[in-house]
Amino acid sequence: MRYAILGDIHSNLEALQEVIWVLKKEDINEYFCIGDVVGYNANPKECIEIVNQTCKKIVAGNHDWACGGKLSLEWFREIAREAIVWTMGLLDAQEKNLLSHWELIYEEKDFTLVHGTLFEPEKFHYLDNLNYAWLCFKNLKTPLLFLGHTHKPLFFSLDKQGNLLYSFAEKILLEKDVRYIINVGSVGQPRDGDPRACFCIYDSEKNFVEFRRVIYDFKKTQEKIFKHPLPEELALRLSWGM
Repeated sequence: MRYAILGDIHSNLEALQEVIWVLKKEDINEYFCIGDVVGYNANPKECIEIVNQTCKKIVAGNHDWACGGKLSLEWFREIAREAIVWTMGLLDAQEKNLLSHWELIYEEKDFTLVHGTLFEPEKFHYLDNLNYAWLCFKNLKTPLLFLGHTHKPLFFSLDKQGNLLYSFAEKILLEKDVRYIINVGSVGQPRDGDPRACFCIYDSEKNFVEFRRVIYDFKKTQEKIFKHPLPEELALRLSWGM
């Protein structure tokens, strides 16, 4: 089976459409999403529809729950709050209800999905240190964990001897008796200095996970932000990938 794992789309229609177009050439069997479909950018309704129709399962990100009325805005920085308030004003009751009913964790036989961390998933911690990686591995029941939230692609691995490693490689061959945490990066707002949309592919037969990057028309996304009452910083950062 070949799986596409998407995340942190953040209402970026241009990036999402380009990613889906590329993946249609990749013989993908199933699509999954680790959350934050909405927030920051200008096309939440369209992104919700595409992801809901495409993905077998979507877990909730903090922006999804906030826009669905399930998470307090006090958790967010000012520019994120502004984007959430604007998004909430655009969404209808059915769309908000959908966002609020996405669950925090999903398990398949071989992998698990969560947005932030597998411990205290409702607090949406950023997995940006080895201690949090340890805590996630302690709670992980499957060989693989896919997550996001930091918008930065990254692998963690833990073998039976307790060796915890991390890697920024573009592709990893999965070893037997080693468990992995994979941050899938961000489709709609990369923060690792590369403005291209990022996602990953998991091939369970050939035993590898790889990151893919796709160029999209971020200037069109920026123009939409400028036309709406959204913070200009959200547009500018798309140019930098930060």
